[in-house]
Amino acid sequence: MPGKILIVEDESSIADNIRYALSTEGFEPIWCETGAEALQILTREGIALVLLDVGLPDMNGFELVKEIRKTSSVPIIIVTARSEEVDRVVGLEIGADDYVVKPFSPRELTARVRAVLRRMDDKKAGPAKNAQDFSGPFRIDDSRYLISYHDVPLELSRYEYRLLRFLIANTGRVYTREQLMNHIWEEPEMSLERTVDTHIKTIRQKMKAIRPAEDPIQTHRGLGYSLKDHC
Repeated sequence: MPGKILIVEDESSIADNIRYALSTEGFEPIWCETGAEALQILTREGIALVLLDVGLPDMNGFELVKEIRKTSSVPIIIVTARSEEVDRVVGLEIGADDYVVKPFSPRELTARVRAVLRRMDDKKAGPAKNAQDFSGPFRIDDSRYLISYHDVPLELSRYEYRLLRFLIANTGRVYTREQLMNHIWEEPEMSLERTVDTHIKTIRQKMKAIRPAEDPIQTHRGLGYSLKDHC
């Protein structure tokens, strides 16, 4: 599991503490102070995970996450003093894998790093045999984490993929937002039920771009969501 961890943090004292904590756990920390440096490092180094602050001198950390996600699925943990609920929701929805609020203990941070990397390893070791499966208009390729809708691949984030994959596997069954959080999100207690609504909305938009007249996902007011049996 130990590998290169990119730390994007403009406060040297905080960066030093993170570097020390990671080094004692066998990781190889690489530190930079700006988003531009981080993007350059990611192109030339085999980075296992990125730890980044939101308040960077050259760009907002959320914007950096978006830039990274354009070309890379490297795990990202946001480490920031921003503890507001909306910031945590935004960070997770744009592609971060975890969100740690300052101040934090070095032990907690390294534990979160290991947890995220372990989840990534589990995904890589997922099913490879008989990977393709068909369900109505959907074709699922678990070996590539790809879902096609009417033979058109959907560009899904990791949680969009997992959410749609779960609904397809349980067609017709209604799940509450809380149930979906518990099934899909690694740390549901740290997320919000409205996050489910946001992900459902974006999945619908991506499917409607392919078939505008169809909406396979059914909303059950006061209850939750299901995938229609006849879709």
